[in-house]
This record gives sequence, C-alpha cells and structure tokens, in this order.
Amino acid sequence: MTKKNTHTGPKNALTDIVGLTIGHAEDEKVRTGVSVILCERPAIAAVDVRGGGPGTRETDALAPHNLVERVDALVLSGGSVYGLGAADGVCAVLGTKGRGFSRPEYQGVPGSPIVPAAVLYDLANGGDKNWGDQPPYAALGRKALKAATRDFAQGNVGAGYGALAGAIKGGLGSASASSHDGLLVGALAAVNCFGSALIPGTRHFWAAPFEQGDEFGGLGWPPDALFDGDAWGAAKRQSGARQNTTLAVIACSARLDQGQCQRLAIMAQDGLARAIRPVHTPFDGDVVFALAMGAEDQPKVDEMTLARLGNQAADALARAVARGVYAARGLGKAKAWRDYSAPQ
Repeated sequence: MTKKNTHTGPKNALTDIVGLTIGHAEDEKVRTGVSVILCERPAIAAVDVRGGGPGTRETDALAPHNLVERVDALVLSGGSVYGLGAADGVCAVLGTKGRGFSRPEYQGVPGSPIVPAAVLYDLANGGDKNWGDQPPYAALGRKALKAATRDFAQGNVGAGYGALAGAIKGGLGSASASSHDGLLVGALAAVNCFGSALIPGTRHFWAAPFEQGDEFGGLGWPPDALFDGDAWGAAKRQSGARQNTTLAVIACSARLDQGQCQRLAIMAQDGLARAIRPVHTPFDGDVVFALAMGAEDQPKVDEMTLARLGNQAADALARAVARGVYAARGLGKAKAWRDYSAPQ
C-alpha cells in the first residue's frame, strides 16, 4: 500500500530543523555506539523522563525552576552507565572551541559546555565488553561530534547500533512533520525498548496510522489486528530491570520558553505509546529531550500552537521509532524486521 507523503520536512529527519547537526560513531567489536546532536548556537532545552530505570546526566539542570535554560549539545549513547562518559569527550572538545558558560573576567578558566546525556543498555548483546578501565565512550563521543552533519543514516548507527526493540533488532530512526503555517517538528529515536513496535502476530507497526508515504514499508494497518492487554507480541519476555530504553530528541523551529519546551517534551512522550507496546515499563529508561530552535526575533508561540506542535511531535516520534526498527539490520543473534517474512 502506497500513501502520498505531504506532511514532512525535506529530509524527513531531525535535521530539517535549522541549527541542528547530528553525528554518529560506532564500535563494531563492542557492538555499541554514540549519537551527538550539536546545536549551532545554545538552544532552549527541556527533558521528560518516564521510564522506570533511566540513566542520565545533567537532566536535573534542565528543570524549568533551575538555572540552565540552554544546551550546547545532547548525547545519546549505548553502554549503560559507561556510556555517560561519551559526554565527557563532547564537553572536552566543545570547551576548546569556546562553547559553554564562561566568566571572561577569569582569564585562563575554560568554559563549561552544557551537554545533557542519556544512555541505553546494550551490554548483553554479545559484543566484546572487556575494556578494563578504559571504556570506549569518551572517544566515541569525540568521534561522533566530529562527524556531525545534516545528512545521516538510520538503523544500525550511533546509539542504535547495538539496540534491541523487543525481541528483534532495534535501531536509530528519525522523522519530521510540517504544519500549514510553516512550523517544523523533528524527532530522533534510539529504540532499545522492552515492548514491541509490531502488532502481535504481524509485521505491521503500531505506528502505521501515522506513516508518511512508505517510510517504514507502507504495510498499513492489518484488518485482523489483535487487541489484548496481555498480547505483547515480540516483546522481551525475559528482560531484566534497567536493560531497556528508548532515547529520543524532539526539536521544533518555533521559539519557545523553557516551560513551553518542557510541555513539548511531555506531549512528545505519547509518541512512544503510539509506537511501542508496552512502554514506560519498570524495565525501561525512556527519556525525551526537547529543543526549541526558533530565533530570538521570532514571536513566542501561543498555547494553542504549542498544543498543535506537541501533537505533531508525538506523531513524528512514533514514526521515528518505526523507522529505526524498519532500517535496522541483524546483528549477532538478533534478527531484524527485514529478516522475517512470517508474522511475529
């Protein structure tokens, strides 16, 4: 089934939002990777955490009642707690470029780049994790930052390289949405969820109603879909706590204050519920960052426009999840969506 694509940005990716570039780096031996979202200028940012086992850095600093409003970059990484070190490499490089908070009156004191990060668990995917006291993540962070561009691949790249989406291979996906008044929303997801992105007994995606064109296969909605609260399909039936997470970034071209950006992140979380079943479980560490990239001379949006942007962000995030799983390729014992011809 082919559907006309009329509601995306030109790249159908997060980088349709002007001012953002993305870099990925992978370690094939370790079966892990890092993604860096670089802001060309400090961007208003917020975060919403819904999973029961998150792994994060500097997310408390983004609370609307705290001092920090803007970030220089965001980092998504595999590696569980070790992956938080990827932000160290990014901070070190950005500091040499003069990014971050600084006090000019204190000569010789480096700036402090603001680089929040979140991690997913890919330690048990069969890769060689025997890194001793030198995890690869700081180096991967530097490499991903250096690779930042507006054009990037999806699937087994960056933070999605070693990911599993339920019982099949996960990956990194992205999508964007355009509105009638010219505003754009972009989404990026590294999908390593406990739940399944597929309707039980089928190869169809839960996100099918939101698909633009054939961006994740064009299969549409199955006529005999099963709706059973206990039917999870290809979920991770034997998963343990803190072993799953979907990490996401939402960005918009509008000018928002930080409170509005927080609401955008909260609304965008519903995109995970539109694409993954079950979601926000005790076993997941789901985190959604939001970035507002509108220029200072733009008027701030009203609340009705914000509500519309939040709904578009949720739809775009649902599509990004499906695109990440659709683009993934098998890795080790983990088969990908494309490897199955029979229902799952």
